[in-house]
Order: sequence, then C-alpha cells, then structure tokens
Amino acid sequence: MKKTHIILLVLIAVSIAVLISFMGDVTTYDTVTSAKEKPGKFVHLIARMEQNSMQYDPLNNPNYLSFTAVDSLGNSIKVVYNNTKPTDIEKSERLVLKGKVEGDHFECRDILLKCPSKYKDDMNAAKKELVSASE
Repeated sequence: MKKTHIILLVLIAVSIAVLISFMGDVTTYDTVTSAKEKPGKFVHLIARMEQNSMQYDPLNNPNYLSFTAVDSLGNSIKVVYNNTKPTDIEKSERLVLKGKVEGDHFECRDILLKCPSKYKDDMNAAKKELVSASE
C-alpha cells in the first residue's frame, strides 16, 4: 500500500471514532415513566407543573423549591429543585427539567421554561380584525 492510502485510512478511522463519540452526547426527552426506569441516570424530562402543587418559602429557605410535574401522558412525579426559583415558573406552559430520579422524587439540577407562544390564535382579536377589515 502507498503511504497516501494508509494516511487516508487512518483519517477515515479517526473521523468515524469522533462521530461515534459525539453520538453518546445526544440527549432525548424522557417521560416520567421512562425516567423512573433509569434511577440515578441524568435525563431531560418535559412536563408541566401541576396547579397549586408548588412548595416554596423564600423566608425559610430561598434555595428550595418542590412541585409535582405531570408529563404529556398524565404521569406525575415530585420534583425537588435546590436553587433559586425561576421567575414566572407558574406561567410557563412546559418545563424542561434536567436531573435524575432519586428514590421517590426527581432531583432537578436545571429548569428551562417554555413560554406560551406569542403566535397562538386569539379568537376574539381575530374576530375584531375581520369586522374592522370588512367595514
């Protein structure tokens, strides 16, 4: 074999190894059930906060927040977040919770808020626009 062929094969092998190593970093979103099946493993959980389930007392412990999270399938789990409460978490439609299941609760390391879409249809506004456009 020529030296160029050997170098080319080595470069191809290195690029395949790099691609395989990046495949391990690809994350998917889990449901409550699948997260419970992976105790101690870091997962991303998409859920919404159940109404009136938040426990937060900034005077006693401003770095403790707990609430019940419900996924799109209706399964729920208690979430414990040991950090400052995200602003407007109550208004968020969906939450991306990063953490792991520890016993009977989800130990959350980070919370990402998914805000309501500004492009949602407001039927009353649409009707007003139709009426004013036809006049």
